[in-house]
Amino acid sequence: MDSSSADRMASGSFHSSAWVEPPPRTMPSVSCFCWSSMRGPCLSLPRCIVPSLLSMRPYPRFRGQTSPLCSLPSVFDPDVSIATDRLTLRPFGPQDEARVRTIMQSGVRFLPPGAPSEPSGVRQWLRNGVHEPHRAGQGVHLAMTDADGLIVGAVSLFKTSWTAGTTEVGYAVHPLHRNRGLATEAVRALTAWVFATTPLRRIDLTASLDNLASLSVARKAGFTWEGVLRDAVLEEDGPHDLVVLGLLREDGPPAPLLPRKRLRTPRLLLRPPTEQDVPDLAATGSDPFTQAMTGIPRGYTEPHARAFIEHTERMRLRGQGAAWTAEELASGRFAANVDLRDLDWNNRTAEVGYMTAPWARGRGYAGEAVLAIARWLFERHGFRRLQLRASVANTASQRVAEKAGFVREGVARASLGGDDLIVYSLLPSDLH
Repeated sequence: MDSSSADRMASGSFHSSAWVEPPPRTMPSVSCFCWSSMRGPCLSLPRCIVPSLLSMRPYPRFRGQTSPLCSLPSVFDPDVSIATDRLTLRPFGPQDEARVRTIMQSGVRFLPPGAPSEPSGVRQWLRNGVHEPHRAGQGVHLAMTDADGLIVGAVSLFKTSWTAGTTEVGYAVHPLHRNRGLATEAVRALTAWVFATTPLRRIDLTASLDNLASLSVARKAGFTWEGVLRDAVLEEDGPHDLVVLGLLREDGPPAPLLPRKRLRTPRLLLRPPTEQDVPDLAATGSDPFTQAMTGIPRGYTEPHARAFIEHTERMRLRGQGAAWTAEELASGRFAANVDLRDLDWNNRTAEVGYMTAPWARGRGYAGEAVLAIARWLFERHGFRRLQLRASVANTASQRVAEKAGFVREGVARASLGGDDLIVYSLLPSDLH
């Protein structure tokens, strides 16, 4: 068990994708987040497109581009149709009445803001209400349809400011069609279309800090994490922090991140942490030895463990770390937690930390897991250095480092609550 586990805690809880309303901005922008409501005026100017923008970013197949006759558009093309590998994004229309009625009757919620709560309001909504953002010059609601023409989700642009060159996007997917990458595919296509057919320069994406699914969509769609607005969204269970992400016209590919990877050793399965690990992680974190040798929060409980798991996944999505649960292959029992943090992709360096369950200590599990992750990091991702720090009083963690091949480099004085930490490193050449 190492002593650098102190900074691995954060709060929050996962909840499913649903539109949330961001705080008002002086300059509206494009945002990918969950359904809630739209707001914010937009100024209309003569409709057009800057032709040179079409060559600035790859874009999917689409019909109905805006006219290149003027300097700026005032509305999005009402007849837009964007085709991706598996979806077509197109406006809602009267032909969708039967499907939307079925959705209403099922109680499933994924349609855009303003959708009727009762089937009796569907026809009027499809004729008028769903098109209101377009008539106001503010945005457009699009249905996500699959190869069979079935509506499987919805994606919208709204709070568009044609003068500022910004807009927001929101999306939701039918529960039966989630976890298939459809939201990411739709967001990528729509943002590419925006940059290819309008002069808009920025798209924002906002998501609750604890909405890992939406943060994952944002990351895969190329958005950059820009900051957190504290207690910015009020939901049924109270206020939530809101992550602000942005996509600019000139942005390149998303920054690298480590995949959610399962690894095997002779005795262990290393897998991403899940909710089932919370009791064991809490028991490990509250163990007296863990408490004495690390900077982990005192009085460690299951909420701490759950928050830590969510925190490590957010760090992974930002390209800053990754975490694994090590479980015995023979029994499936939780043995240790191992995480990477402080990833430097330019210099290909990282730090590793771990906590071993009380029952699993003395069996070499921590070293076995750390060594497997180190080899994977060096061989598959080209990292050049892995650092490990252990308290000068934690001789057990020092033995883990040395048996795994780490080289002692020195002592970092007063590094953790006034305590000294021994600094170890592992290089690819140390494994040969």
